[in-house]
Amino acid sequence: MEMKELLIILVVVLVVFGAKKLRSVGEDLGHAVRGFKKAMNEGEQEETAAASPRHQIRADAPDADFPETKAAPKAEAAKSERSA
Repeated sequence: MEMKELLIILVVVLVVFGAKKLRSVGEDLGHAVRGFKKAMNEGEQEETAAASPRHQIRADAPDADFPETKAAPKAEAAKSERSA
């Protein structure tokens, strides 16, 4: 496109929307672009944080010891009644 064509399009847009509306549209577009750039930077920071090495649980560590759990007396009584 030539410069004359762009100027004609700009004049038509200015006449249709008016200077005040055109200014608010430009501001909204600027805010949207800044928000998009900010979100992209935050996304890149999250990716680099996710790529950082994390602590791994040692495979040679002993297993945890849990105390023996005893069955409740009611459960034992129910088992003995069923078998009888």
